[in-house]
Order: sequence, then structure tokens, then C-alpha cells
Amino acid sequence: MSTAAPLLGIAGLRGGYGRVEVLRGVDLQVNPGETVALLGSNGAGKSTLNNVVCGIYQAWAGTVAFGGADLSGAHYTEVVKAGLIQVPEGRKIFPNLSVLENLSLGSFTRARERRAENIDKVFATFPRLKERTGQLAGTMSGGEQQMLAIGRGLMAEPRLLILDEPSLGLSPLLVEEMFGLIRQLRATGLAVLLVEQNVGQSLEIADRAYVMENGSIRFAGAPDELLRSDELRRAYLGL
Repeated sequence: MSTAAPLLGIAGLRGGYGRVEVLRGVDLQVNPGETVALLGSNGAGKSTLNNVVCGIYQAWAGTVAFGGADLSGAHYTEVVKAGLIQVPEGRKIFPNLSVLENLSLGSFTRARERRAENIDKVFATFPRLKERTGQLAGTMSGGEQQMLAIGRGLMAEPRLLILDEPSLGLSPLLVEEMFGLIRQLRATGLAVLLVEQNVGQSLEIADRAYVMENGSIRFAGAPDELLRSDELRRAYLGL
């Protein structure tokens, strides 16, 4: 693990909806250049954590530090400006806009002046998107839409990219392809927080892993440590 200050530092984070507490004192870190897997079953609180960290929902308590700045309570536009970018669960692309239009919107808040250059970089990473520049996003396959969602995130020149369930709804072949793309991002030195239910694939590429259950972190450590423990595998991963 890096001895440098964490790029993302979450401490004692609490939050929820109405009077229902979902996050119960979450502590989590992502270091520069690191790929961290956040695992847990559906309903564990993973997406709520993402949305609180990214300023979409307000935290009830706790702190979010990013790149040395305190983003606790910051509006989501300020979070994006800082370079903390989420590719949300379900892709959330604009189906009636073209591939190029969707990508262009990714640089609306950050890196707008380098939009053309970054579009070229996205097309180099995802050649299939270049072939479909003018195609309406809603007419693309699920795998292509996920590529578009990640490409749109890259348009903002992220310092940390949060990928929320990127393999959800994809065929096994496309899941393999998606994790191959995540490996490519990892190789560039981009910090990635990978939020997934696909345990095996995630642990293969992660530097560290967290397991979340009922809004709390139940495990934090090396993937090998998690896989070596029969008790942890049975209790939290269903393996």
C-alpha cells in the first residue's frame, strides 16, 4: 500500500433517506493510482455511499476528503470540478443523443477546453465508439452503452473514477471485455474505485478490497486475505 496521503479519504460517513439510516460510519480510502474493489450484496449501501461521496446526497455525519480538500457537504458540481467522477449504475446515458453528444457532455463541467483532444483519447481507448460517432446512444448494445458511459466519465479527466456496477446486465463475454477495459484504465495509473457484485473478477484486478454489509465496512484488506478466509468468503461473498 502506498505511504502517500490517500487520494480519497472517507471517515465516519453516515447517511440515508428520510429517517432511514443506510450508511453507518463508513471508513474507506483510495490511494493515488490504486484500484480498490468495494464489494457487497445488493442493498448493502454501496450506491448510497457513492452518491453521498459525489455530493448527490448530503451526508448526515462524517468527512469526505479528496486530494487534500474537504468535500464534505460539497455540491456535486464542485466534486466533479475536483476530478472525482462517477460512472453511475445503469449507465445513465442520454438515449436520444448521439455518441459524440454524450461524450461532449462529459466535459461540460471539467476539462471543456480540451474536449476535442479528450474525445480522440476516448476513441483510442474505445474504437467501437468511434465507429458509431453519430449513432443515437439508445440504439446501441448494453456493452457499447457501458463503454460510452465510461468514455463520458473519462472526458472530465478524472483523478479518481468510481465505476458503479459496470458489469451489471452484461453477457459473460461482455463482462470479460469490460474487466479488460478496467485493466487498461488501471495500467494508465488512474485511481479506480470499483463497486461490484462480481466478486471473482473484481478481486483479480484490485490492489485492495472492502466488503460492505448493512451500511458498514466488514472487511478491509488485500484481496488474497479475503479469499484465504473461508469464514469471510462464506459470510460476505457467498463463495
